[in-house]
Amino acid sequence: MKAGQHAFRDRRRKKRDFRALWIIRLNAAVRERGIPYSQFVKALKGKKIELNRKVLSELAIAEPKVFTKIVETVVGK
Repeated sequence: MKAGQHAFRDRRRKKRDFRALWIIRLNAAVRERGIPYSQFVKALKGKKIELNRKVLSELAIAEPKVFTKIVETVVGK
């Protein structure tokens, strides 16, 4: 019974932990490009770009040139 309770709780905790990881990665990536995370997310919503944090985080790691283009598009540099 106890193992089932922990499994139930930790399935939800895993989602929370991964979201935090994606936000940390994005924050580091956009700060390298000279913009704080909060301003980046606000600009994404303003430009109506609907990429989620998971996709953006993976792009920042695997495809830095593509991520830089996204940041430039959002910020307008």
